[in-house]
Amino acid sequence: MEFTAISWNLFHGRDFPPDPALFTWRSRLLRVTERNATHVQVNRDLVREFAGLLAGTGWDVALLQECPPRYCLPLARACGAEPHRALTSRNSLGALRGLAARLNPDLIASGEGGSNLTLVRAGGPLGGIAERRDLTIHEGRPERRSMAFSRTDAGLCMANLHATNDRPEMAAEDVVRAATAASEWAGEAPLLFGGDLNLRPVENPEVFAELRKRFGLATPTGPRAIDHLLVRELDVIEPPHQWPPGQRELREGGLALRLSDHAPVEARFALPAPR
Repeated sequence: MEFTAISWNLFHGRDFPPDPALFTWRSRLLRVTERNATHVQVNRDLVREFAGLLAGTGWDVALLQECPPRYCLPLARACGAEPHRALTSRNSLGALRGLAARLNPDLIASGEGGSNLTLVRAGGPLGGIAERRDLTIHEGRPERRSMAFSRTDAGLCMANLHATNDRPEMAAEDVVRAATAASEWAGEAPLLFGGDLNLRPVENPEVFAELRKRFGLATPTGPRAIDHLLVRELDVIEPPHQWPPGQRELREGGLALRLSDHAPVEARFALPAPR
């Protein structure tokens, strides 16, 4: 049974054109749309744009990070998917934060709050979500981190994680702690362990060696990638690879609107045949 998986950090539902000059104070404060010859930078609520792009893509399971909590139901409905959301950081007074983000997304930025959101397409090869568990990886500084663990009707287990950024030592601890719990909860079942791990194999080879040796989790997206889809007890049909920039771009007034500062990672796997 084959299925397609993606992992995508949504950048708190914001756009990210390749030209730094488009990020201006008048855009951030006054919500003025900036343009150059090829791209546009907007400062508005983009839930419909993210939902439309995800709905039009042929995945069976999506692991999303830096997902505004209020995006959960709109994305799930647009994609015909069952959701599992695990809140991460900055989620006190969530209704007020969400209102501020709808009014000015770039000004509040990550202050809206975040979540790890797993979506499983209803009617797909994996069935529905049969089990949901959340794990707090750590509390306190620099910010709370959590893992969403899901088990599908078809028996696939999935762990969705966003590890600490800009602190490789802490990110390594996050990843190993999450992998330990996910492996224990999954038992002998196939496991997809993915997300924004904030670790590059070329810079932290020992972490990926430990994931392979202790938990059987392989194979990283690429030597310099930080978004990964690691698996055990699954056949790799198409190895993880990043989307080209244009695949996450929409058209806005004849120009490109590029969603997020991360490229989605996509791979295709197969569940092993029953013994």
